[in-house]
Amino acid sequence: MQLHSGIKPISWLKNNAKQLIETVAETGNPMVITQNGEAKAVVMNVKAYDQMQESLALLRMLADSSRDVEAGQLRDSDAVFADIRTMIAEKRDGRG
Repeated sequence: MQLHSGIKPISWLKNNAKQLIETVAETGNPMVITQNGEAKAVVMNVKAYDQMQESLALLRMLADSSRDVEAGQLRDSDAVFADIRTMIAEKRDGRG
C-alpha cells in the first residue's frame, strides 16, 4: 500500500467529500488527510478497516501465545481437547 499517492489537504476534503468516499470505496486504497502540511487522518473503506482489525487481533493472539510459551504456561494438547469435549458434553446436556 502506498499512502503517498493518496494524500489530500483538508481543504480538498471539505470540497470533495463525496468524491473522496467514492474513490476510497472503489479503489480500496486509504486516503491521508493533511492539515497545515501534516498528516492528521486516514480515511479508508470499511472492508479494509475490518481486515486490518482482524489482522491486528491475530497478531495480538500470537504475541500473547509467545509470551505464554516464554513463561512456560503450556498445556498438553490431550488435556486441552479433553476439556473441550467436557464443555461440549455439558452444553449438550444442558449443564453449561
